[in-house]
Amino acid sequence: MIELGLARITRLLKNTPIPWRAIHVAGTNGKGSVCSYASAMLNAGNISCGRFTSPHLVDRWDCITINEKIVDEDLFREVEAVVKTKDQSEDIKASEFEILTATAFEIFNRKRIEIGVVEVGLGGRNDATNVLEHPAVTVITKIGKDHQSFLGSTLEEIAFHKAGIMKKGVHCIADGSSTTGVLAVLSRNAAEVRAASLLLVPQNLNPAGQVWNVVAKGELMDHQQMNVCLAFEAVKQVLSHYYPSLDPLRLLPSITKAVWPGRLQILNIRSLVGKEQEILLDGAHNSQSAEVLGTYVDQRLREKHCPVTWMIAISKGKDVPDLLRFLLRSGDNLIAVEFGPVDGMPWIWPEEADEILGAARDLGISKCSQTFPGSLSQALRLAVKIADGGPLVAAGSLYLVSDVLRLLEQAKPSGRMNGSILENNFLQFLE
Repeated sequence: MIELGLARITRLLKNTPIPWRAIHVAGTNGKGSVCSYASAMLNAGNISCGRFTSPHLVDRWDCITINEKIVDEDLFREVEAVVKTKDQSEDIKASEFEILTATAFEIFNRKRIEIGVVEVGLGGRNDATNVLEHPAVTVITKIGKDHQSFLGSTLEEIAFHKAGIMKKGVHCIADGSSTTGVLAVLSRNAAEVRAASLLLVPQNLNPAGQVWNVVAKGELMDHQQMNVCLAFEAVKQVLSHYYPSLDPLRLLPSITKAVWPGRLQILNIRSLVGKEQEILLDGAHNSQSAEVLGTYVDQRLREKHCPVTWMIAISKGKDVPDLLRFLLRSGDNLIAVEFGPVDGMPWIWPEEADEILGAARDLGISKCSQTFPGSLSQALRLAVKIADGGPLVAAGSLYLVSDVLRLLEQAKPSGRMNGSILENNFLQFLE
């Protein structure tokens, strides 16, 4: 279950040094992308880098990378066992996420990384990752409504929790396109903790002139531009303090190699359905990310007013109508599904497919709409049949994306998940 607070993780990591410095990233949406872009740039500078993001997509250990490669399963299990033994022997009663966080940090130590890129799990102020007392720089991405039962019902309340990762004497980079109320909260918190500075990244920031134009090719959506700019500014801060001889502009083109699957990821699912068919995977799970995905689909996939076929699963507790209204359009097809059990997160449950379908019908979406709570592979085949060559999108939950990726791995001749399906070219969906 989710248990916020720093007492348990502090005990779990007691006497565990953290010699590496961190880029600590909080926010509602875009955290993972910022982490991915930042670690890609650091890797391009031959800086030993570890990355810890959540949740995992296929295997529990794929949320930890060392120099852009998923950590070895045997090492993960070995270190996790040590952490669990300590938890049990000292009766700490750490949560699953705290165990995972401690495991990631111990692996970073064993691999002797120089910089860790760490994504906040939930909130920031009381998140297990906030055990990092001396980060190199903190980053706060766009703030929206999510996890209201833990963080509060207003954007300002949520911003207060996110701002909790700010530290005395440490620079903070933040998305300057947030609301006036959110920016006021961030500014006040930065002053209270005496952060070195609060840099608000403007939407139209051009960090690299001609280099930026080459990388972006004029095709980045607004949120992608912002996430790249946040990562660039964070890395620039790290380099200026610890690697002054490295030019961040020379590292910027490496974002084209950033690996961040499950977000605007296009894959061919021929191995699952027996015919050529591309599917767009996106883990949009709150209104802000759903709005971004809806805009992308409207601009890139609805050619000649072609209807979109959606396969949607949503976690229980989410505002289902609020998500769907940003995605579905009149004439679209919908197959409501349910994702399977989530390894290491027993508190996560899917919303009933009937509830999703009912919410869609209330929005006026009824064409080819049906529930399919059983076999995901059968649901995919049905979706392909209904799409009939038109655009197909799986969205609403990263856990649904995980299930699709897992099916694709299992369909490989070896039947062994080797992580290759998690490799995603940043410009793949821009071409």
